[in-house]
Amino acid sequence: CNLDGIQLNIGGEEVWFKLVGKFNAYNLLAIYSTAVLLGMDSHETLVKMSMLEAAEGRFFTIQDKKLVVVVDYAHTPGALQNVLETINAVTEKGQEIITVVGCGGDRDKTKRPEMAEIACRLSNRVILTSDNPRTEEPEAILADMEVGVSSAYQSTTLTIVDRHQAIKTAILTAKPNSIVLIAGKGHEKYQDIQGVKHHFDDVEEARKYLNMRT
Repeated sequence: CNLDGIQLNIGGEEVWFKLVGKFNAYNLLAIYSTAVLLGMDSHETLVKMSMLEAAEGRFFTIQDKKLVVVVDYAHTPGALQNVLETINAVTEKGQEIITVVGCGGDRDKTKRPEMAEIACRLSNRVILTSDNPRTEEPEAILADMEVGVSSAYQSTTLTIVDRHQAIKTAILTAKPNSIVLIAGKGHEKYQDIQGVKHHFDDVEEARKYLNMRT
């Protein structure tokens, strides 16, 4: 398993899939089992499964020669831990993981410090930033997240309110061969601020700043 995909032995056949991570291995096994139980040909099923692409915003990777960016919808503690554990499982020795993450406004406040703690523990560097603040002040949300940043991680954690600047900083300061995770919004194409949905696309932002590195 690596950041390009996963190779599995299913029903005695070796198959390469474009999906990444142990969680997708389970998903693929569920698809295969269901299809075979429904009477589909096992070989044909595997051929079609090998063509599956990642859903938009779900471990969506953007790669150039020097950097890998992962955009993922993870916006709960469990989801963030899963995606970071997946990234850690496929990293090579010396690869740096930088996580850009925030928490939504008008939602459960208790998860905010927990998400910051998970990001710090499973990353080399973390940038806390705005997600969808909705009717809350972004600074207040980030202050709640900062409670989860212990003294051991303060030197490797930044708080940048503006999500544009947070993504820009993560990508432009990343060492060659690093992995940058942009978590929380995934497929969303907007940022909800005080009831107004402003255009914002994490994938678009990532590509813009990757181009600035070349």
